[in-house]
Amino acid sequence: MIGVTGRDGQEDWVLVHVEVQGVGKPDFAQRMFVYNYRLYDRHGRPVVSLAVLGEPASGAFGEFGYQRWGCRMGLRFPVVSLSDWRARWAELDASANPFAVVTQAHLKAQETAGSDAARYRAKLTLIRSLYRRGYQRADILELLRFIDWVLTLPEGLEHQLWTEVQQFDEEKRMRYVSSFERIAQRKGMEKGMEKGMEKGIGKGQARLLKLLIQQRFGPLPEAVDARLQTAAPEQLDAWALQVLDAASLEEVFGLSENH
Repeated sequence: MIGVTGRDGQEDWVLVHVEVQGVGKPDFAQRMFVYNYRLYDRHGRPVVSLAVLGEPASGAFGEFGYQRWGCRMGLRFPVVSLSDWRARWAELDASANPFAVVTQAHLKAQETAGSDAARYRAKLTLIRSLYRRGYQRADILELLRFIDWVLTLPEGLEHQLWTEVQQFDEEKRMRYVSSFERIAQRKGMEKGMEKGMEKGIGKGQARLLKLLIQQRFGPLPEAVDARLQTAAPEQLDAWALQVLDAASLEEVFGLSENH
């Protein structure tokens, strides 16, 4: 929700609904329509719906509607495709907006899906770019975690990459990535890690996944929250991959509608 000031000088509030869709689905426009009218029904405020697609878009706007007997109902919403930013890479690279990094990570994950060597180079370049964008330490660490999650590498290359990142970090005398955080990230990818470390990483994954799900579907039922807290890291990863494309909470967890 954002505050706006009208021409009459009066303050008003507008609800902004942003939907992120990784893979196109036939019912996407209908889902945008449903979310829009549900938000309006609940809050009684203007609702602006925006769509962000991870694949090429068929147009600048999406539409859904119907009409019968002179009655017309519908929604027209702006659509932005992350794929369009491939042609504007230099602009992304020069931007200090954290979402520029998120977009770059997404695009490189698509481009390097078939080549570990290309993904290694892309990941290292993207991590190094964080140091020149003027971010605060906390922002860099969050973006490091996101990049690490999206641009996964085989264990051997992952160790090699973080060794290079450590050396670069020390050369720049930034020390954004502490020794403990580097070790934790490495151990998180190793088999036979200590149970205490595994539990801590699992809690962090569960917390991040809970925030993502709440952002899309609202407060979680107690039963679902309990599942998040007790799930293994592998299960949390599987659920996380379903969040972007799921149309409902039930689809994320494979629940029945009556669960």
